[in-house]
Amino acid sequence: MDIPVLEATGSASAIGRAHGLTYAEPIRRFADERVARAGQALWVGEDRPRAEVLALAGECLAAHEAYSPRLTAELRAMADAAGLLPEEMLIVSGFTDFVDTGFAAFSGSRPAPHAADNCTAMIVPGARSATGQALFAQTWDMHETATEHVFVLRGTPDDAPAFTVFTSRGCLGMIGMNEAGITIGINNLTGNDGRVGVTWNFVVREVLAQTDFEAAAERLAEAELAGAHNYLLVGPDGQGMNVEATATRREITPLADDVIVHTNHCLADATREAERPRLPEAQAHSEKRLARARALLAEPGPIDVARLASVTRDTQAICYPPTPVTRMTTCGAVVADPAARRLWALRGRPSEQHYTAFDVGGVIAPHA
Repeated sequence: MDIPVLEATGSASAIGRAHGLTYAEPIRRFADERVARAGQALWVGEDRPRAEVLALAGECLAAHEAYSPRLTAELRAMADAAGLLPEEMLIVSGFTDFVDTGFAAFSGSRPAPHAADNCTAMIVPGARSATGQALFAQTWDMHETATEHVFVLRGTPDDAPAFTVFTSRGCLGMIGMNEAGITIGINNLTGNDGRVGVTWNFVVREVLAQTDFEAAAERLAEAELAGAHNYLLVGPDGQGMNVEATATRREITPLADDVIVHTNHCLADATREAERPRLPEAQAHSEKRLARARALLAEPGPIDVARLASVTRDTQAICYPPTPVTRMTTCGAVVADPAARRLWALRGRPSEQHYTAFDVGGVIAPHA
């Protein structure tokens, strides 16, 4: 299936309005589903009524306004255009972080198993890259009903660099690159220290509003996070870092001469202390994907875009069909070459789909 593309220009509100108007009906369906999930024991430890879920989202909305008034305006305009409350749109956009917030608020941070498996991500340093510059790739894994909502948003804001993001309907941005070559990816973690704060998609878009790697890293560091995510940041001149973050703890790994691979469990001692216990099968699944990606990338020879694409297509562990109970699956993937300002994206399982290449700030390139 081809990945849909939306072009939006102008103010933050104009971009949000275009997003909300274009996908109004599916965003409303997605909101119904995600707001309901955000009040279910499977996701937040205890069943809670919709009114309590929305009240908690309202508290988080204030934190988003403080972090980025510009993006909050975009979120509000999107909500208005789609016929939703801003609180509903916040849950649609930042669902996996809001789950951590909800777990802490509704269950008192009580440890409990959680079965979300989301994403295998990797940064290749220039020392291993065929181009001599850093490369990036990741799958995006979510409940199977999310696949239909995947699209590419190509934005040209009035007050920030042009950007191209792989995202889902109702989400400001998930994985992307801007015209300065700043590139960011994410994978979900399950934190036990969730709080009222900023959800990860705001961090992604704020990073993409910067024009140099240092400013992008600083913007990430400034976020008072709502929940746990791993962030992979890459610059156009070979810079890179992995930031394993819960709401209250962070572990930074600068890119050196080795490939960085991350899945969905914490690797650092400090962040592990704040990690919510996972179901044994979910932990094993994350560990299996981590080991498989590391093994594939450790094979001899330089790593190029084609090789990274093949890793995302690996059906032994990385690209997988829906799991039991939570129905998690690979819903899409991205490969990026920041130095070349080019990003490849697809919707669905990479093993079954083709990548479309995008020149960031330029035209769509042929299928890859």
